[in-house]
Amino acid sequence: MGSNGLRYEIEQNAYIKLVLHSLKHPTSAVNGVLIGRISASNDVVEIADAVPLFHSHIPLLPQLEISLIMIEEYFSAKGLNIVGYFHANERSDDSELGSVAKNIGDHICRYFPQAAVLLLDNKKLDALKKSKDRSAIMQSDGNNRFSLKEPSANLVLLDYIASEKWNDVVDFDDHLDDISKDWLNPGLFN
Repeated sequence: MGSNGLRYEIEQNAYIKLVLHSLKHPTSAVNGVLIGRISASNDVVEIADAVPLFHSHIPLLPQLEISLIMIEEYFSAKGLNIVGYFHANERSDDSELGSVAKNIGDHICRYFPQAAVLLLDNKKLDALKKSKDRSAIMQSDGNNRFSLKEPSANLVLLDYIASEKWNDVVDFDDHLDDISKDWLNPGLFN
């Protein structure tokens, strides 16, 4: 899973969206996919978007497969692909990628071999609201290097946290409960 040696650069909006998804569900494990493309130099994966998947039905394969088909269909028309998987654990003291998350990462890698797994650092996520910590809240599976494309992303994120923007994030769980809720989150950054 994700041992391809590529570097992953996360654009600001993708980063903010995945963090806000995690903040919206602080007592649940959350996950999603990273959308992007491999750069022309073939050593950097540019992550342009993040699609929040689940906060309550994480281990259910049928919902995962349906969501992956819809995501791939929508983004492939825009020249983008699934390039990774993100996960935040339920407990703030849990910094390991669990078996369910590993299985989902492996499942995604079967269809998208360049995919990498990004585990959010729950302790930093927890501190984000309280202390205004400006450090990135990412940790990778050890084989990949994730970095923020825009160094100011954490400052912008703090503005979204101050306005409780996480309440506006829609994931596939929300969409499946109410199809009028758009999993693409078109108005999130307005």
